[in-house]
Amino acid sequence: MGVTRLKRKDRKNKARANNKVARIKQLLLTPVIKNVDMDELRAQFGEAPKNKKAEEAPAEAAQ
Repeated sequence: MGVTRLKRKDRKNKARANNKVARIKQLLLTPVIKNVDMDELRAQFGEAPKNKKAEEAPAEAAQ
C-alpha cells in the first residue's frame, strides 16, 4: 500500500503556521509606550466635564 501525502493540506498547515509567526513578529515590532506624562496629556485635553447631577444633589439635600 502506497503512502499518499495530502499536499494541499500540508501547504495550508505550513501557511497557517507561517502567518501565526508573522503576526507575532509584527506585534513585537510595535514600540512600547513608556514614560507617559499623564499631567501633560490631561492639559492637552483640558478639564474633564463635571457631572451636573452630582453637583445639584448635595445642594438640594442641604435646603
